[in-house]
Amino acid sequence: MLETLKNYSKDLAKNDAVAGFTVGVILIPQAIAYAFLAGIPPIYGLYSSLIPLLIYAFLGTSRHLSIGPVAVTSILLMTGISSLAAPFTNHFVALVLLTGLLVGILQILMGALRMGFLVSVIAQPVISGFISAAAFIIIASQLNAVLGMQIPSGMSTFSAVIYVLKNNSNAHLPTLLISAISLFFLIVMRQIKKSFPTAIVLLVLFVAISYYQNFSAKGIEIIGKIPDGLPSFYWPKMDWITLKQLMPTVFILTVIGYIGSIGIAKSFQMKHRNYTVNPNQELIALGFSKVIGTFFQGNLASGSYSRSAINEDAGAKTQVSTIITAFIILMALLFLTPLLFYLPKAVLASIILVSVFSLIKVKEAKRYFKVRFDDFVIMLVTFIVTLGYSIEVGILVGVLLSFIFLQYRSAKPHIAELVKIPETNYYRNLNRFPNGISNPNYLIIRFDDQLYFGNADYFKESIYRLMEKRSVTPKYIILHATNIHAIDSSGLHTLEDLYRELTEKNIEVLFSGMIGPVRDILTRSGFIETLGAARQFMNINDTIQYIDESNDTVTNDKALTMQFNERKFSLLNWLKKKF
Repeated sequence: MLETLKNYSKDLAKNDAVAGFTVGVILIPQAIAYAFLAGIPPIYGLYSSLIPLLIYAFLGTSRHLSIGPVAVTSILLMTGISSLAAPFTNHFVALVLLTGLLVGILQILMGALRMGFLVSVIAQPVISGFISAAAFIIIASQLNAVLGMQIPSGMSTFSAVIYVLKNNSNAHLPTLLISAISLFFLIVMRQIKKSFPTAIVLLVLFVAISYYQNFSAKGIEIIGKIPDGLPSFYWPKMDWITLKQLMPTVFILTVIGYIGSIGIAKSFQMKHRNYTVNPNQELIALGFSKVIGTFFQGNLASGSYSRSAINEDAGAKTQVSTIITAFIILMALLFLTPLLFYLPKAVLASIILVSVFSLIKVKEAKRYFKVRFDDFVIMLVTFIVTLGYSIEVGILVGVLLSFIFLQYRSAKPHIAELVKIPETNYYRNLNRFPNGISNPNYLIIRFDDQLYFGNADYFKESIYRLMEKRSVTPKYIILHATNIHAIDSSGLHTLEDLYRELTEKNIEVLFSGMIGPVRDILTRSGFIETLGAARQFMNINDTIQYIDESNDTVTNDKALTMQFNERKFSLLNWLKKKF
């Protein structure tokens, strides 16, 4: 913020004011709706849109990210805490606020320790599958409010949908009509102009109609009394047993909330390219927004893609727009909460439904199916398990499955026999260039991964398999090692065994393009000394030159070593000349 204010101008202020006001009037009904979704009274949604926004505006590095209550974190709170307390009770609210405090502390620690990279343990297909399933869970959770019918609590998503289908005659028609009108206008206006505050217009319209038509007397559920005024200071109570019970939810919210926020922030940074988003600073900013927000009864605040897009579309230039948004929420807390007494819950449910439709990642599923089928499987399994069991189990299964696929791909990486492209000095994969030139005297192999315990045996077996395909056993094996970026003890042991076995068969092993970190490990192990400088080359062409000249001039191993230790293409002499 200090950097922003150094060069702040009237033009920037005008753009930020318009954007901040636009996001503010959209955030009011969303904050109330997402509070219901999280199982807490609506006033806490507004509290969550005040102090956390101010803190992020001063500490955050994104100029367009709009934080506040969002659907995904709200449903995570509901599902994670509902097993410990009944929603909308004082105990449930206390646990929600304590969860926010713990998530904030954990994010601050991660940011201070520069641990933003740890969120990469969750692959994108897992996130897509979880979010898509969460969208369906959210939709199912709002069916009672949209239809005006009572759905037994504790039902799974599938059970709730089946119950509604079997008992659709119990739907409350006036409530259903309100939902239909709200959904129609929200969907149509979203297609026409996303930044138009359709939700706030519906809110005002139905509050007025509800007041004059006495919706409550007609069986239409309304919000009821919402406290007015600013939040008071709050100190969360905690004990060790409660902390242990909350930790699974805290961990998931920490990771999912950050991944969503940093993903949104990075997307707008790439679009504008006039500022830089710092991932670790974002962790600290989001963490402090939650910690300080908790002391003023604020719920979890994360990045919202829809509001961020509206913020940018409305002309936001700096984080000052977020301060304007917080000011709009402040005015709502001071003057508007009494008017919301008559707001039908069906309107809020409709706002939630339209917001989460975009969370269903159909396009991503199609893309995964087309590009990488294993990623599609990960997304599908995560989606099914999340819907069938729980969000926590779904994410855990998705993460484990993604690591299994990663290990499988790493255990059998790509390996290629290289051949020379005619009339060039380039060597490429034989399978892609079947007309390439090969030589019966040597076999050139490229291994495209690190060499470690998981693929060491596959590495050795693949080389022998490629040798067996030759009608004549090659005299030289050239390992083009430019893509072997790391090697562990198991890989080193396999490499030494392979070298010894081939040498005993009078097959000479030569290395081309070995990178520095791998060469350092081989030097410390003593293998480089065994191999000798004459068997290491900077590229394949130098290696082939060595083979051609050795076939013409070398008669024994001793002469070979004496001759080629002095050649200009040996690695040792090349390093001496270079440095």
